[in-house]
Amino acid sequence: MTLALISSDAVSAPHDAADASSSSSSSSAVWAELQKESRMGALGAETGRREIRRISLADFDRRRDEIAAQLWDAAVDVGFFQLVDHGLPLDTIRAAFAEAERFFALPDAVKARRPLQKALNAGWESKAQVRPSTGTPDQKESYQITRPHMDGLWPTEDELPGFRTALLAFEAQSRAIGMQVLSCFADRLGLARDFFDRAHNPDSPHYQSTLRLLHYYAIPPEAQANLDLWRAGAHTDFDCLTLLYQRQGQGGLQVCPGKEMDAQEWTPIPPDEDAITCNIGDMLMRWSDDQLPSNFHRVKNPLPGEYMGPRYSLAFFCQADKDVLIESPSGKYPPITAGDYLKQRVAANFKAY
Repeated sequence: MTLALISSDAVSAPHDAADASSSSSSSSAVWAELQKESRMGALGAETGRREIRRISLADFDRRRDEIAAQLWDAAVDVGFFQLVDHGLPLDTIRAAFAEAERFFALPDAVKARRPLQKALNAGWESKAQVRPSTGTPDQKESYQITRPHMDGLWPTEDELPGFRTALLAFEAQSRAIGMQVLSCFADRLGLARDFFDRAHNPDSPHYQSTLRLLHYYAIPPEAQANLDLWRAGAHTDFDCLTLLYQRQGQGGLQVCPGKEMDAQEWTPIPPDEDAITCNIGDMLMRWSDDQLPSNFHRVKNPLPGEYMGPRYSLAFFCQADKDVLIESPSGKYPPITAGDYLKQRVAANFKAY
């Protein structure tokens, strides 16, 4: 498969009956995915039967084939895995968390000057993400950094000195790790090794990979017995690959692999600041003809006796550039540009913007 790019005109609208049919098929496929998600709102049960594998990236060039096999097996089994020996210093990760805390500590009135631009997936929102699985707002705020679309959305140097420089550097470091992992999947899928690197081009105006800072609100005493609200309702990610940084002691992330979906059995993924938790997203599932599953996951509210304070995480979403055509090798899924796909999924998740 070659990397297909679509002109900006072609992305905006179909030009003939065949294109219109393809667009309709793509919309129907996305709708089916959303319908599937809408059935995942139950509390379910927690299980420890699944292993979230830890995969070392040490000596990557020499061990590439071994690492690729381990990544593939973990992705096929659970869709989630954790990277260790990834080369990103712990001090750098902690510094990025400190920058996120600085941003979220700003008054809401200041953050609101950088509102989420839904069509561009950039900016700040609070309790605006309504998952199809729950129909209620996620109990969090977030700030999306998408390189080509940040004009007017950065805090000023007076407000947060050094914030922009630090997080752009962290975004680039996260992308580099993501491309290492995706190059292994490209090998296994019979694609050019740099296929996904070219599909996520940070120098392109169509680049839409996103670094997302997340702050889940502390649970107030009067709500601590209420399980009707979720920090993040059950969902799959829209991208190719997600890299998630978690803080020690701030848990709640759970995954429901496909085999457990009907019973809604959830496997916890304990936070470990030495590891990067990764999962397969919908784009890569399409590109692999479902060989690599994009599985449901959520962030549950803590239970009585568990940590009730704020939870911070950092997520980097490897989202293919807007003008890249996502093609299912067997034709199982209709072709769709990454821009159109992301637009449809974001529109279904952010009701208030």
